[in-house]
Amino acid sequence: MSVPPVTMSSAHSRGGGYGWRMRLGMLLPSSNPVGEPEVAAMLPPGISLHTTRLKLAGSSAEELLAMTEKVEEGASLLADAGVDLIAFNCTAVSTFDEAMAENIRLRISAASGVPAISTADGILAGLKALGAKRVVLVTPYIDAVNEREIVFLARHGIEVLSHSGRGLAEGQGMASVEPGEWYRRAIGLQNEHADAYFLSCTAIRVLPVIEALERDLRKPVLTSNQALVWHALRTSGFRDAAPGLGRLFQF
Repeated sequence: MSVPPVTMSSAHSRGGGYGWRMRLGMLLPSSNPVGEPEVAAMLPPGISLHTTRLKLAGSSAEELLAMTEKVEEGASLLADAGVDLIAFNCTAVSTFDEAMAENIRLRISAASGVPAISTADGILAGLKALGAKRVVLVTPYIDAVNEREIVFLARHGIEVLSHSGRGLAEGQGMASVEPGEWYRRAIGLQNEHADAYFLSCTAIRVLPVIEALERDLRKPVLTSNQALVWHALRTSGFRDAAPGLGRLFQF
């Protein structure tokens, strides 16, 4: 899937204001305090972030599906800010089943007239760019969410060699885990047969450990927020990025 790049005329009309290159809109779970600071830290100059929240403060199937109920309302609110692209940024929801990501994209665009992507789109595109067919999966999730994500990846030709969850059900709890714990969990699952290590969830603080993990594991590391930002930039025609974001940004 490709997203039309921001045109020079639309960027020029903003002068020197915020988002003079692109305005990125984001739909985020209501209990996630990590998505905005991590995504904003990865955006290059001239690209601004604008967020609307959708209710999600748990991990049951019913709660995850309920997050999508007001997608149109959230998308239309972001459109009012003149965003150029809308990202639905929740891993557990966008990987809920094989059709979910496409359905969300279509609903967002129909409601807003703006191109859309999801976390699942970024994950799949990122793994493809890295040539990763076999991964180690590290998450904060409960078992049911892990199991759905493993099935989702398998349907796209990605084998999960091993995985680790932490049994956490909501965003604030996930955000409370120190970055060092995610580093240690990934190191503890080291597997010479893995093509990449995937640290899944937009609510975990893993940006600070990407470079250290890639150095110590000698393999690429993909995270949910990192993959979303990379996909948003590349599909919009931008190749620059902040330093320290991992091997994915070489593509």
